[in-house]
Amino acid sequence: MDTHVVIMAGGIGSRFWPMSVPQMPKQFVDVMGVGRSLIQMTVDRFSAICPKENFWVVTGERYVDMVREQLPDIPVEHILAEPAARNTAPCIAYACWKIRQHYPDANVVVTPSDALVLNVEEFRRIIGRALAFTENSEAIVTVGIKPSRPETGYGYIKTGYVVDDEIFKVSSFREKPSLEVAREYLQDGGYLWNAGIFVWNVNTIMSALYRFVPDMTSIMDEMSESFYTPYEKETVARLFPTCEKISIDYAVMEKAENIYTVPADFGWSDLGTWGSLWTLMERDENGNAIVGEDVRVFDCKNCIIHTPDLKRVVIQGLEDCIVSKHGDRLLISRKDHEQKITDYSKD
Repeated sequence: MDTHVVIMAGGIGSRFWPMSVPQMPKQFVDVMGVGRSLIQMTVDRFSAICPKENFWVVTGERYVDMVREQLPDIPVEHILAEPAARNTAPCIAYACWKIRQHYPDANVVVTPSDALVLNVEEFRRIIGRALAFTENSEAIVTVGIKPSRPETGYGYIKTGYVVDDEIFKVSSFREKPSLEVAREYLQDGGYLWNAGIFVWNVNTIMSALYRFVPDMTSIMDEMSESFYTPYEKETVARLFPTCEKISIDYAVMEKAENIYTVPADFGWSDLGTWGSLWTLMERDENGNAIVGEDVRVFDCKNCIIHTPDLKRVVIQGLEDCIVSKHGDRLLISRKDHEQKITDYSKD
């Protein structure tokens, strides 16, 4: 099997201010305090799926050097720089058109760079199962996460009938629900969180993109004439920004008939907010999750304290709060206001 992994690493993670800022987004940060950034952890868990020379990273131009520094084993020519952010469909198309030129039968996994997986062994098993299903078929597989709570921050996948062992036909995709609807989804048992992890043969996804977004694919075809030549950067800079801003979900997943899902339970989180990080971190007897060199808490409950660049931190009397210090930026906020952090931190 000729497997390739495409890592999407262009986001800025604004809800994780001040840890994540445009000049250093969360995918390049050691969020968990384990000595590895999220993008490095992403590569680590895929390391048993395919060799490093089959990894690709699509990122913003300003982050290319960060990718090279943090992922030195990935070929430089496999780090694709987007001259402008155009959402996930153009990002994925750019990578797949590049892959198709040199690897015409490639089986491709597309993944975000900034999610967390706790059970890596089960993750690899699920990805292997999906790859085996797409290798000799025209199936598009999206990994669905078995929900553990009525989450309103994720899109959902409605499963249909069983096709092949763990593989289900997708009945429909659902937008982020209200809390009441999320509770109904959880009780129903036939709904999964949409993790944004996709598996397909490169020819399958290109055929779908040709069918559903022909304007974008014509741009990709023109761009591809310069791929692997000295003119590629100039051509991409001129043409890529003319692509429509559109997600792969709207472009393909919600329109195509050959969409399948494999339900998974491997301790996944998209780490979209401070609260989601708090739920996944080890916590002390009072529910405090702490990343830092010497952090001393007194009379504090259910707080997340993320101060890795301070020698000593002393906090007293806080409950359900976020405390984060990075560089010359400091955040102290209640956790239930975390959705407003982006607005609070705007210049």
